Amino acid sequence: MGGRIAIIGEPLLELSHPGAEVFGPAQFGFAGDTLNTAVYLSRLGTEVDYVTALGLDPYSEALLAAMRAEGVGTELILRHPSRVPGLYAIQTDASGERSFTYWRSESAAREFFDIAGGDQALDAARACDALYLSGITLSLFDRAGRQKLAILADEMRRAGKPVVFDPNYRARGWPTPEAARQAFAGFARNATVVLPTLDDDVALFGAQPMASHTGYWQGLGVETVVVKCGADGAHIFQRGKAAIHVPVPRPITPRDTTGAGDSFNAAFLHRWLSGAPLSDAVLAGHELAGRVVQHPGAILPLASMPAVTITREAT
Repeated sequence: MGGRIAIIGEPLLELSHPGAEVFGPAQFGFAGDTLNTAVYLSRLGTEVDYVTALGLDPYSEALLAAMRAEGVGTELILRHPSRVPGLYAIQTDASGERSFTYWRSESAAREFFDIAGGDQALDAARACDALYLSGITLSLFDRAGRQKLAILADEMRRAGKPVVFDPNYRARGWPTPEAARQAFAGFARNATVVLPTLDDDVALFGAQPMASHTGYWQGLGVETVVVKCGADGAHIFQRGKAAIHVPVPRPITPRDTTGAGDSFNAAFLHRWLSGAPLSDAVLAGHELAGRVVQHPGAILPLASMPAVTITREAT
């Protein structure tokens, strides 16, 4: 496998607060679930084209510069004449858990399909070797936009290219859970791999045995489901094979869980797309996510990346 991966999503400006004080010191940066994954993939040596829309404002220019500095491909990013990037503020409590406040209604990414060049950008994405997006990506668009993404995924899967989907359910992005379930099913029918977090699946479908959750995704035609379970590790479900539990290598006390799932996805994809077995790819995901949660914010300081040795083996 290997090659270049197209990632579709929304880059965000991030204000991070280390404690409970809203007007205390804050750090200004960039993030977004799929952008986090794109950055980590690029750092690990996988070529990435990021597909989205930004504005013409200074903050959009700063986001573009940050992505380019990380080696993320920006040629498929459209520019909106009046809209700006989305913004969110994040606070972290003593246990490392997060709370968010969003300002995203004017995000340029939401207008992607209304900007000239959108269809051409999707054509270019189709030429990549793999496709990745999330449930948050789907929440940006109306039914017509989501249908275009489903068609893209169908065409790439039929061409033998991996299509990977992280449901990443966030209730605030959907009018009802049923609306999210319908949108996720419409895309997942064309996915090769689904990477849900168990807590998200419970929020979306209710408390059920893990096999019921994975059975739902596999019932849509998904070949492989990797369920992320935090400190309990991850579980691999492949059609026709026994489930495999891959525990985390060592217990970790998180400082900030922001970006844990996104970084797991990146290391997993890097190893798996390079031809590694699924269990090795999951271990790589654990290693990188374990490093990320010991630092504040979604993006690990670059100087800390060399410590993630397991993800370096396939580069």
